[in-house]
Order: sequence, then C-alpha cells, then structure tokens
Amino acid sequence: MKAVILAGGYGTRISEESGVRPKPMVEIGGKPILWHIMKIYSHYNINEFIICCGYKGHIIKEYFANYFLYNSDVTFDMRSNGMEVHKNNTESWKVTLVDTGEGTMTGGRLKRVKDYVGDETFCLTYGDGVSDVNIAEAVEYHKSQGTKATLTAVQQPGRFGAFTLSSEATLVPQFKEKPTGGDMPWINGGFFVLEPSVFDYIEDDSTIWERGPLESLAEEGDLSAYRHRGFWQPMDTLRDKHVLEDLWQSGKAPWNVWHKMLSGAVN
Repeated sequence: MKAVILAGGYGTRISEESGVRPKPMVEIGGKPILWHIMKIYSHYNINEFIICCGYKGHIIKEYFANYFLYNSDVTFDMRSNGMEVHKNNTESWKVTLVDTGEGTMTGGRLKRVKDYVGDETFCLTYGDGVSDVNIAEAVEYHKSQGTKATLTAVQQPGRFGAFTLSSEATLVPQFKEKPTGGDMPWINGGFFVLEPSVFDYIEDDSTIWERGPLESLAEEGDLSAYRHRGFWQPMDTLRDKHVLEDLWQSGKAPWNVWHKMLSGAVN
C-alpha cells in the first residue's frame, strides 16, 4: 500500500518557520515532521510514499536526494574522488516527489498524483500532523465498511474555556475550562484510507479536498469515520511546534510508535 502526503501548502500560520522552508520540513527533535509522519506509516509496513510538493518543494527534494548520505558513516577519498559507505542507517523507503504547483488546492494536489497511486487502496494524510493512530486498524476498518473513503476522526482538547450563550443571554449558564473527551466535537484528523474512485470527485487544481469531494462522499454514504481516541496533534502554529518538541525531548512523544526513546534519543 502507498501513502500520499500533502506537503505543498504555504504554512502561513507558522510563518516564523515556513518563511525559509516548507512546513513539512520544520524540525521536531532534529528531524522534519514529514520524517516523523513517514516513520508512523513505516511502522505499519507502508514504505512507499508519494509526496505532493509545492511551496519550496526543492527543499524537500534536496533532503531526500541527500538522505542516504545524511544517515550513513562515510569516508571521502579526495585523491581518488571516491566515497566509501561504512554504515547505513536509512529506511527501506521508496519516495516519489511530485511538483503539484504552489497555488494548487488539496484536492488538486491529490488529483495530480493519480498516475503514481495506481488502482489500489491507498492512504492519504497531511504533512503537518502526528498521531499514535493504528494505521493497520484504520485500513481494516475501511475495508470492513466498504466505502470509498475513510477519515480518522479525532478530538482535540480545547485550548480555552468553553461555554454556551444564547442570542439574548447576558449570563453564562455553564463554563468548562479546556473541555475534553465527550465535551469535544469529532473533527477530521487526516490519516485517510481511500479507494482510487475518489479521484472522480476531484475536478481540477482549484478543488479543495475537504469541501466538494468529502462533502459529496458523505452525502452519498461513502465516507466512513474511524474513531481515534488517542493522541493527535497538528503543527499549525509555533506554539504547536513547541508542544511537539517538548514531548519529543521528554522521551514521551506518543506518536513515536516505531521506537521507545531512551533519554530523548532516537536512531
């Protein structure tokens, strides 16, 4: 199975970082968040990736072009212009990097990689969010539902106190500080499992995946929801980055399903 990762947006809400690199290349623990997402999938034996590049996509291409070198012990012999690899720590990934345009919307980006996906069930997610979602269970759930698309439904803990207020009321009837669990609505957390027939719902580069296609699939009864009650965190802002960085450095990053960290160190 292949995993498509949307990695072409501008990331304007984290402009402190995205001004110099695409958001999926913003680092957590010295590794791009894109790498963390790929490691999650790889843990479930999904090792073929299609990356939808756009804004500053050349930086993503350069990263993978040099990935083998970055993750190996090497000796350079300047006299013979040779290189000897002593130790290779790279993953068994196959990565296809596709320029899907800077101004292309999410649906359009997906449509542009149709030929690389083929005619099999595939995964899709955003290049800026991590989770401890069980990908294998999500895939099996999707197959059991028999729908064209399955999204991972998550509940993100509230950041602020919440309350209800009618149009005429001046008093707050009930207040909850940072509501969680049953008090929170289910939202789209990405980590989709899709059938190739979803491409028929995408018109062109201007199509937003989360609007026309998903809305149509839902109306037709072809959009399932795999409920994930564990950890999920997007990296929309600099604050989010700091939250993820703190978790990683503490050695308690919930999305690190591929390796239990010791003293904050990873392979």
